[in-house]
Amino acid sequence: QVQLVESGGGLVQAGGSLRISCVTSGRTFSAYAWGWFRQAPGKEREFVAAIPWNNATTYYADDVKGRFTISRDRAKNTVYLQMNSLLPEDTAVYYCAEDLEYCLGYGCSRLDDYDYWGQGTQVTVSP
Repeated sequence: QVQLVESGGGLVQAGGSLRISCVTSGRTFSAYAWGWFRQAPGKEREFVAAIPWNNATTYYADDVKGRFTISRDRAKNTVYLQMNSLLPEDTAVYYCAEDLEYCLGYGCSRLDDYDYWGQGTQVTVSP
């Protein structure tokens, strides 16, 4: 059974930084990629960033490119999302997800293709 547990969310002022983490456990050796998604109140869940199993590349949504960085520590089975220059519109519940199949053709951005999800961590950015 694969489990993903996010942590590190909180309240931060606009312009500030926050790093959230996702610890993965279970049959993670079979995963192809990991992604971060977010969902703001009243909005659909949207793609934020993704990284494949070999850490060879990274993918970002346009509105976070240059501000957010996804990374993975293989030894710790942990995926991180470093968020800098945060904006109030970044306020959302952030979810970590695991995709078991090849997804590089579309930047691993399709929500429905992910197989396992964490419970989410709240990030609130005040003006």
